[in-house]
Amino acid sequence: MAIGNRVVALAPASARDTGVSTFGTLDKPLLLLGILSVAVVLAAAVGLRYRGNPVSGAALVALFAAVAGLACGADYAVDARDGLLTGLTVFVVGLGSLVLLLGHLRLTGPPPPGPSRRELLLRGGLLGGATLFGGVAARRWLDRSAQVQAARSALALSPAGGPELDLSAAELNIPGLTKVVTPNASFYRIDTALVVPQVDPKDWHLVVDGMVDRPMKLTLDQLLAMPQTEADVTMQCVSNEVGGDLVGSARWQGVLLRDVLTAVGVHPGAGQIVGVSVDGFTAGFPTSYGTDARPAMIALGMNGEILPVERGFPARLIVPGLYGYVSATKWLAAVVLTTWEGFDGFWVPRGWAKQAPIKVASRIDVPAAGASVKACRVLVAGMAWAPGLSRGVDRVEVRVDGGRWSGADLAGELSENTWRQWRWEWDATPGKHVLEVRATDRAGTVQTEAVAPPRPDGATGLHRVPVRVA
Repeated sequence: MAIGNRVVALAPASARDTGVSTFGTLDKPLLLLGILSVAVVLAAAVGLRYRGNPVSGAALVALFAAVAGLACGADYAVDARDGLLTGLTVFVVGLGSLVLLLGHLRLTGPPPPGPSRRELLLRGGLLGGATLFGGVAARRWLDRSAQVQAARSALALSPAGGPELDLSAAELNIPGLTKVVTPNASFYRIDTALVVPQVDPKDWHLVVDGMVDRPMKLTLDQLLAMPQTEADVTMQCVSNEVGGDLVGSARWQGVLLRDVLTAVGVHPGAGQIVGVSVDGFTAGFPTSYGTDARPAMIALGMNGEILPVERGFPARLIVPGLYGYVSATKWLAAVVLTTWEGFDGFWVPRGWAKQAPIKVASRIDVPAAGASVKACRVLVAGMAWAPGLSRGVDRVEVRVDGGRWSGADLAGELSENTWRQWRWEWDATPGKHVLEVRATDRAGTVQTEAVAPPRPDGATGLHRVPVRVA
C-alpha cells in the first residue's frame, strides 16, 4: 500500500486525471491490481536471475526491499521504525523464498542444480500455504478496522438544535431523478488514499496551529462536547465532467470553523487555512472562507450519524462553495494557518488552480441519454447547483435542438449551499433530438456554454442528452 501511495504522490497529474475520468471510483482498485501484476512479473524476473547468478539475484531482492522500506518510511502515517522493519521483512522473506524454491545460495562456483518438478511443486505449495497463513494472521493482527468501527459505534452525536430535515418542498419524487440528500453509502469518494485510513479516536487529536496566538489540541470528545451546528451542503469533485456523478449533498454536523479560529486567535497576515490529513494529504483555501457567514465546519457527523470511516472519520473539513481538492480534507489531523503564498496544497503543484470555487452547474437525469420516448408530453428533470455564500440556484432553463430557452420549475432548496431539483414538460415530436440545460445563480452568473476540461479549476459547458422520440 505504501508503494501505491508513492505512485499516487509521484505520478504526473495527467495520469491521475486520466484514471479518474476513465475509471471513476474504480481507479484505486485497478491501481492496486496493476501494482500486484508488476510485482508478480518482477518476482519471476528475480527468480530467473537468481538461478543464473545467485549473488545478483539476492542483490535485486535487497533493492526491492529497500524500495519497500523507503516507501513506508515516506508515508506520513507510518513510523520510521516500521519502514525499516518492512524493508528487513521483505528482504528476509524474498531471499528465503528463493532459497526454498530454487536451492541454497552459493557465493562461488556454478549454481546448484535446480529441484525436480515434484520438489518444486511441493516447495511452492508449502510456501504458498505459509504465506497465506502468515498474511491472514498478520492482517488480523495489524488491521485496525474492526477496532475503529467498534469505537465509532460507541460514539453519539449531540443534538445540534437546528430544524428537522424537511424534504416535502425540496423532493419532487420523480422516478430516475437524483435524491436531494445522498445516502452515506452512495456518496462519491475521490481522494489520494489507496486504503481508507483507520484512525482510532482514542489515539487521535486535532492540532490547530501555525499563525495563531494560542495553538490548540482537541480530542474527539472535546469536539463532540462543543456547540454543534448542522448544514445542508452539496460537494463536488473538481474532476467531475459536465453531467457527471462526482457530486453529492448531505446534512453535515460539526463545529463551526470560525468558532475554533476565534478561540486560537488568527494572526492578521494569515491568508490561508490548510487542512492536513493523517495520510499526508493537504488542501488550502483562503482564510475568509473559514471566518465569514458560511457554515464551514470541522464535520463530525453525516446525515444524522457519526462520520463514516470512508468519509473521513473521526473528523473532516466541509467548506461550502469550494471543490473538494482545496478544502474537504478527510481524516483530519491538523488545521494550520499560514500565508497565501507560503504553502501550496497537494494538487496545486500538480497543475490545478489554487483558488477553486464551484462553478454554476446543472444536469439532466430524466430522460437518460439515448432513451426512447413517445411523441407526447415528456417530463424532463434533473439537478442544478451553485453552492456558496449568497449564491444558490435562481433559475434553470431547458432547450431542444439549440432552440429557444424555456424556464423550468424549481423545487424548494434546503439551503443556498445545496443543489435543487427541477422539472420541465416537453411537447416531444418524432425524431432524434438533443436536450440541453443551463442554470443561473442568485448573483446573476449564467452557466457558460464554453466547453472546458476539469483541469485546472473545474469543467464547463452544458449537459446535452440525446433522445429518440418514437
